Amino acid sequence: MKRRHFLRAASAAPASLAVSVALPGTQAYAAGNEDNGTGPLGELDIVARFDGPGPSGIVVLPDGRTFVGFPRHAVDHKGATLGELVDGKVVPYPSAAMSLPAEVPAECLVSVHGMTMDRQGRLWVIDDGKRAGHPLQPGAAKIVCIDPVTNRVAHKIILKAPVLLPDSHMNDLRVSLSHGAQGTVFVTDSSFGTKPGLVIVDVATQQARRVLTTHPAILPEAGFLAIVEGEPRRYIPGHPQLVSGGVDGIALTKDEKRLYFSPLTSRRLYSLPVDLLADPSSDDAVLAPAIRDEGEKGVADGLALDDQDRLYTTNYEHDCILRRDQDGSFKMMLRDPRALSPDGIFATADHVYCTFGQWNRLASFNEGTDRRVTPYLLIRFPIEQPQPYNALPQGQKT
Repeated sequence: MKRRHFLRAASAAPASLAVSVALPGTQAYAAGNEDNGTGPLGELDIVARFDGPGPSGIVVLPDGRTFVGFPRHAVDHKGATLGELVDGKVVPYPSAAMSLPAEVPAECLVSVHGMTMDRQGRLWVIDDGKRAGHPLQPGAAKIVCIDPVTNRVAHKIILKAPVLLPDSHMNDLRVSLSHGAQGTVFVTDSSFGTKPGLVIVDVATQQARRVLTTHPAILPEAGFLAIVEGEPRRYIPGHPQLVSGGVDGIALTKDEKRLYFSPLTSRRLYSLPVDLLADPSSDDAVLAPAIRDEGEKGVADGLALDDQDRLYTTNYEHDCILRRDQDGSFKMMLRDPRALSPDGIFATADHVYCTFGQWNRLASFNEGTDRRVTPYLLIRFPIEQPQPYNALPQGQKT
């Protein structure tokens, strides 16, 4: 449009339109009309900031000891893959020999991802065994239990074929001590390829089985689309645009009776009775009809249950953490623009802890450009929001 025509049109426009044209980019741009659900919400404390490797799994013991996993499957770093946070430092745990890179993968931790604590207070970690740019080595993928009282390994279970596949990504785990002589471990294999599955391991016998590998509750959803940092990202097998995969998030109720789980590339939540899962005679024909579809919960990576069996779900699409109460209702617990790829999540008696790994910014999802910006964060927020003080007598309004 020529300048004189533009001026004539502007002078003839209604006053409201003329104001909007005259004031682009000012504070009046969307005053009163902006989305109220995009700003920060909830109280967030930064527990730790990390340069170097990005954090994933998190466990906080009742005495406050804090353990973080730093996987090597995305970046083959030379630091500790499992560390305890002590006086502002990441101390390799349970020892430098086991946590730092070593030559024999069966004797060390290669790439610690998910972790949890059993009801005896012991630390359990899943080592996916994968170093970026290297094939999966024999003995590398494993389940390890460490007693924090002695800082010694209590159990080590090497994962092998047929439960371990060449493209396996052993992602997270939960442990029931009520099932089996020494407990039963449930592991989510979200897969680096297209073959996810749920792996069940008897601790005493070290017998493992892989189940439900073709069930929709385990598989990523075809045609899945998520909006990540304002960009539409599709699930395209073999050509990833976003952090994607099959069964990933996992949570165990306090009574160890029900296991919740969800594919990473999905918005649905599922559950199964643990008695049935732990029974070695339960095959897919028995398990599949027992799966309960719990409905939608948004896009989630990590899942965690608190002492009241309320489920916390990370959400990488809206930079937030939600809570699902036992009646199925949801509450927004935390929303913050720094919550980029909220990943490992752990509930103590009074706080929820979560790592923000910025995994969506990895070069593999962004045409070779690594968009991550340190520091990465470990945060926490209170399970119950503190009540404000009030000088008025109780019940009085004014």
